[in-house]
Amino acid sequence: MARILGYAGMSLDGYIASVDGTYDWLSKYDTIDFGDFAFDRFLSGIRTMVMGRATYDVVAGHPGPWPYAGKRVLVVTSRPISGSNGDIEVWSEGLDALIRHLRERDDGDVWMVGGGQLQQAFIARGALDQLELYVVPEIVGAGIPLFPANGFARTVRLVSADVLPAGCMRLFYDFGAAA
Repeated sequence: MARILGYAGMSLDGYIASVDGTYDWLSKYDTIDFGDFAFDRFLSGIRTMVMGRATYDVVAGHPGPWPYAGKRVLVVTSRPISGSNGDIEVWSEGLDALIRHLRERDDGDVWMVGGGQLQQAFIARGALDQLELYVVPEIVGAGIPLFPANGFARTVRLVSADVLPAGCMRLFYDFGAAA
């Protein structure tokens, strides 16, 4: 059974993207060696990626090749996607059916890419297993928060906190255990 994982970079003031959906302020940390916590190492265990339409639009809009070649990418949306940038599958059959579909897979873990709205929906259904959160020393001032303000509340368990180079911090949460 596949694990469903969150992995995100976040500004010190709680944003995962700027107001326009971009995350250029985060890219300056791409060249820093985080050792055991490097993104490439995380990505090597991922077979399937799930993202919402807004995240897909941002990723697809970046110049260059599709960054997730060789991975199965599911885009959760009710709107059709024409001329997709990359090999994707559109999922519009509902989240409960998606969670069942993902849990039945045994060919690698699942990464919830990008926005907190979809991740929060998985958390509400008890379907997000873990979250690796990387806090960078940037104050963005406004943008897209890690989790949208919608009244949903849940206590989770912090498993570890690691100080990384360049003033970054890794927080690792387990959603499977009660706090």
